[in-house]
This record gives sequence, structure tokens and C-alpha cells, in this order.
Amino acid sequence: MARGGRSESSSKAGARATDFIYRDQAEPHATRKTEILKAHPEIKELMGPEPLTKYCVAGTVALQIFMAIWTQDWSWPYYLAAVYVVGATANHSLFLAIHELSHMLGFKNNSYNKLCGMVANWPIVFPYCITFKEYHMAHHRYQGEDGVDTDIPTWLEGWLITSTTGSYVEHTAKKAIFMFCQIFAYALRPMIVKPDLMPKGTWVVINFVVQFSFDAVMYYLFGYKVILYFLLSTFFAGSIHPTAGHFIAEHYVMEDNAETYSYYGPLNMLTYNVGYHNEHHDFPNIAWRNLPKVREIAPEYYDNLPQCKSWPGAILRYIFDDSIGPFSRVKRSGSVKDKKAE
Repeated sequence: MARGGRSESSSKAGARATDFIYRDQAEPHATRKTEILKAHPEIKELMGPEPLTKYCVAGTVALQIFMAIWTQDWSWPYYLAAVYVVGATANHSLFLAIHELSHMLGFKNNSYNKLCGMVANWPIVFPYCITFKEYHMAHHRYQGEDGVDTDIPTWLEGWLITSTTGSYVEHTAKKAIFMFCQIFAYALRPMIVKPDLMPKGTWVVINFVVQFSFDAVMYYLFGYKVILYFLLSTFFAGSIHPTAGHFIAEHYVMEDNAETYSYYGPLNMLTYNVGYHNEHHDFPNIAWRNLPKVREIAPEYYDNLPQCKSWPGAILRYIFDDSIGPFSRVKRSGSVKDKKAE
């Protein structure tokens, strides 16, 4: 077992996790997908792009541009409240629009998915929609694979937050700081852990040119406070924000040693149904609007799985439950085998 990691049988309920959970068996989604398709072949009819996505993206981007301009002269308390309530929620929705488009679920033509992703990228300030796709596809194909799935915290994160920590108060404070700044971990970790996955080529250049051109035009026409609105919206979207709870809720091991959890609450309406996460991993080629139908068709496969009841609750539990931390993730320590892309 790599680095002396713990197995499921060796983990104790309530004890602080000091190493990852290692499993030898394959991730559960491919097997469940095969079983569901055998029992419910009609699910194949749900596969394919969702035409509504592009209109949702256009509306959200328009909202963010309007808010960035409208709030320039607001006093700081009202300005920051608008950033957190409207801006961060909208930008998080755009994160997940880019997620949908990375799965080619906005258009049949993949070039259109990339171009739409670049529009969704505008209020986020930094160009990332083309880069994101490569790392996210690796997360799906090699879920939990050590050194490949960059969704998993690094050993350095675990060491800084948990291994070097003594008291409960210190551990809680470190986890709170991590949650507040987690956008930096999600932005930088993939490039550090797996730099060879960084895409190169024309589409990356186009993404950079389109994004920085938008930033320059907005700054030239409206000044620095518009860019500040976008920057703060992006920061809070990945910080301690209700929608950001899905970062924790999706794969941190909290109940029954499950490694993927679905959330069926109202925040899905703002986040392209990303809460239907078991359904999404089982069928990554089914668009957001049809994911609830997967559960409706095959409830026997989903209703009895552990679920996350609240994204804000997941954030609070991560911070205040001493047994949960960066090491509360499943890793597969075996060598990565070639797998067919979804």
C-alpha cells in the first residue's frame, strides 16, 4: 500500500484521517453504467447535447456585465454584498456551464462547445476553459488514480492542514482557511500535479486572446472596478459559498465509505444539476437537464446510495468535523491502464 496508506478496514469512525483511503478495485461508475443500461436501455435516448445551455450562458454573462457596470459607484458594504450574492453565484454557475461544455453537451459540433465555453469564461477573468477539459476528462477516466486524478488533494495539502496539526481548534482553523481560499488549490493543483496534461495549440491561444481582449475592453470602457467585480466574484465563487459546497460534497468520504455522492436540493437549479453527481459520473454524456430523468428511470440504483443533503452543510462538516480533512478521499494506487475516453 503506497505511503503506508490506510485501508477501509483500518479506518476508525471519528478518528482524524492521517492518510488517504486506498482501494484496489475499479471505480464504481463504469460497472453501474453497464448494469443500468442493461436494465434500462431507454436511458440512451437521454444522451446528447442540451440546446438550452447556450441561452443560460448568454443570460448569465449578460447579468454579470450588467452588475459589474451598475455596482461601480455603490458603497463597499453593498458592493461586496452584490459580489457575494449575485456575482459569486453567477460565476459559479459559469464554472459549471464550462464543465457541461467540456463534455461536449452544449452543441454537437465540438468547436461550438469550445467557443461557447470562452464566452462563459469572460466574467471569470482568467482563461481556463480549454485547459479545464483535459484535466476533467482525466478525473472521469481515472477517478482516484494517484498522480492522475488532480481533483484529489496533494500530500502537501494533507501535510499542511492535518499532519502538522495538533489540537482540534488548529485543525478547524486550517480547514476554514483552506475552504476560504480553495479556488487557488483547484486552479493550481492540476498544473502542479500533472503538468504534462496541459494542452497546447491553437485553441489555448484563442482562449487567451479572447479572454484578455474582453478584460482589456471592459477595463478601457468602464475602469478597474468592473474587473474587480469579476475577480471578487470568481474568488468568492470558489470560497465559502453555498454553491461551492459541491467541491466537498461530491467525492469526500463522509458516509459509508462511498466515494461519490449526489445532492438533490434546490441549488441544482443554479448549477446545471451538478448535484446529480453519481448520475453524471455514470453517464457523462447526458446533459444537465436530463440527469434527474436518469434517477427517475433507475431509482433502484440511486435512491439507496448515500446522499449529501446540503452543500452548505458539507462545508460546515468539513470544517468542524475533526475526522474529515484533505485525506478523506479514495485513491487507487495501482498503475494507470489505458482506458477509452468517454
